[in-house]
Amino acid sequence: QVQLVESGGGLVQAGGSLRLSCVVTGDIDNIFTMGWDRQTRTSERETVLAITPGGSVSGAKQVRDRFSISRDRVNNAVHLQMNNLKPEDTALYFCYARVRTRSSGGYSDYWGQGTQVTVSS
Repeated sequence: QVQLVESGGGLVQAGGSLRLSCVVTGDIDNIFTMGWDRQTRTSERETVLAITPGGSVSGAKQVRDRFSISRDRVNNAVHLQMNNLKPEDTALYFCYARVRTRSSGGYSDYWGQGTQVTVSS
């Protein structure tokens, strides 16, 4: 099996910064895309940022000037640096990874449990 464990969420004032981290463990043969989704109580889940093994980044245009994503291929980790946070960034943030496991030989998508980010005004 594959597990994703997130860390780094919390409460921050508007204009502040947070760094979310996610480590993927388990029966890993290869990891393709890694990224972060978020969901508020009133909206559907949306992709924040995603990164391919080659470093190509995609995601929500409204965060591209404030958020950045990076991955650590040695440690199977992905990080989301969030700067100049706004109250509308308040959400539950989920890490995800497209993983090929040794046991199956095929790729599947996996998500973490989520970490809460709350931005106060």
